[in-house]
Amino acid sequence: MPAHQLRGARRTGQTGFTLVEMAVVLVIIGVILGAVMIGRDVQRNAEYTRIKQKFVDQWVVAYNTYSQRLGAPIGDNQSAPRLMVNGASFAGNGTTLSGGNMAGATPPAAICRGNAGPGMARAHQSGPNFDLRDLMRKAGVTMPPGRGEGLEDRYVYLDTNGNPQEIQICFQWNPPGTASGSGNVMVITGLTPDLARALDQAIDGKPDAQNGAFRQEGVVRATGTAFDPGIQWAGNNTQDVTATGGANDVNAAATDADQVRVMVAHLKMNQ
Repeated sequence: MPAHQLRGARRTGQTGFTLVEMAVVLVIIGVILGAVMIGRDVQRNAEYTRIKQKFVDQWVVAYNTYSQRLGAPIGDNQSAPRLMVNGASFAGNGTTLSGGNMAGATPPAAICRGNAGPGMARAHQSGPNFDLRDLMRKAGVTMPPGRGEGLEDRYVYLDTNGNPQEIQICFQWNPPGTASGSGNVMVITGLTPDLARALDQAIDGKPDAQNGAFRQEGVVRATGTAFDPGIQWAGNNTQDVTATGGANDVNAAATDADQVRVMVAHLKMNQ
């Protein structure tokens, strides 16, 4: 039989892929999908690192620069400082304060840029003399770029479902007995559970919601237990933005298209 007829016969006999060929194709598809998933995780972790280094850390630097330059925390009275954020508008219980105990003091409002962040327990102080951006600019302090001019206190990122989330920072003074710790703190709103744990791990070395300098707002440590390893951040990525349950609760209404739940954290300031 001529050569061209043999080639035609072979082509006629090939009716599909062999099992080996199918297996190779499936392996290649699996490798590609795995690489895509790993790439997404790497990209997300890189974004979390960028948020800490380029936004949170830079706001800590701006706060410390303000305190060192003016000799008092932001919003405090420079000539007669109380060493508390917004101390210039402080209103406390005279009887309690006369004994040197500030546990019964009425804390001043927080200092923010515009409205307080979503979910904040404390209201913000309104007016141009209590605007975070105006106070920083009057002191000549350089702020992180944030979202841009006038929105230096904001940062936008994508959650695990690919939906945009916005972080906002404010500053406030927590009286003694506050669950997240007393003293001057940076209030950070708009944190997904993954981002909150990543920041806690980077700042404190352990994602514990009620230990260290980085804590979840309103989380109270359980008492009376013989062994207390710490408290988890109360939230997970299966919960949508309306959820209020704990870390082990699953919101049945949440889907992979929903905006992921966000939480509020307090970062302890050194001044």
